[in-house]
Amino acid sequence: MTHPGAVAPNGQPYSDKSKVTAGILQILLGGLGVGRFYTGHTGMAIAQLLTCGGAGIWALIDGILFLTSNDRTDAQGRILQG
Repeated sequence: MTHPGAVAPNGQPYSDKSKVTAGILQILLGGLGVGRFYTGHTGMAIAQLLTCGGAGIWALIDGILFLTSNDRTDAQGRILQG
């Protein structure tokens, strides 16, 4: 976790959302778009909900990317906390 007030490499403050939480939600409940709803990406979450997470494949890949990438952002463009 980053400390409050920390600034990401892109110059913005870090998100108050966690990439680990987003990744786990996406892997476990990605067919419902829960990880994307958590990060505020409502449009993508609805698309995942309507396609059952791309038959589970899209949701699984998205969850893995949340867990392994250091540049995933929330809906405001702030980098998720580690």
